[in-house]
Amino acid sequence: MANNFSLNGKIALVTGASYGIGMALAKALAGAGAKIVFNDLDAEKVQNALKEYKADGIEAHGYVFNVTNEEEVTASIAKIEKEVGIIDILVNNAGIIKRIPAVEMTAAEFRQVIDVDLNGPFIMSKAVAPSMIKKGGGKIINICSMMSELGRETVSAYAAAKGGLKMLTKNLACEWAEFNIQVNGIGPGYIATPQTAPLRENGHPFNTFIIGRTPAARWGTPEDLQGPAVFLASSASDFVNGHVLYVDGGILAYIGKQPK
Repeated sequence: MANNFSLNGKIALVTGASYGIGMALAKALAGAGAKIVFNDLDAEKVQNALKEYKADGIEAHGYVFNVTNEEEVTASIAKIEKEVGIIDILVNNAGIIKRIPAVEMTAAEFRQVIDVDLNGPFIMSKAVAPSMIKKGGGKIINICSMMSELGRETVSAYAAAKGGLKMLTKNLACEWAEFNIQVNGIGPGYIATPQTAPLRENGHPFNTFIIGRTPAARWGTPEDLQGPAVFLASSASDFVNGHVLYVDGGILAYIGKQPK
């Protein structure tokens, strides 16, 4: 059974994996045997990440390109295929969020979020698919969100993008299933990262809200996402397609606590 989860001999590209959740996912795939490729917009971040991967004994290859620029992506994928090999696993992790009330958000700000969080995964998936088809299969994992299902104040663009990403996941799964390509998503709940640290301080209203809203009564960790990523990247999930696996401590199943 353990062999079903092995990624030995596989090449995994994780976008935006120079830090945070993306790096945690990349390290998990590496731990299962995959060779790691990642990108970032910032060359310095790529170099710093390469040092961290190396310190952990992980073979990683870093590239600088913008997931929203189709020409850059096409050229970078060709370069990766030449220098590292054909990509077997793509994790569309790169993303942004702008917390702005809808009435105050400009159309340009809205478009930027859509461009990175929805157009980016489409461009990346389309770029790796031809070689996956030629090779006889592949895995694409889109990092969705609970906002693929729920709404919340100030994140209209993000929710629109992640809702669209959920449906893009399903549609690409339908189009490419005949080529043995599985396209699935992971929907993280509220994850404890350095970026969310200020919100998790004792007594912060948002921390209290999240703990109360989550049946598991805690924030998730990047490590909570690692097992699902390995599963969806491995042959253990060969008949799982068009599915979004929510890793949220039960939030989406929960109506909330009854007031006392």
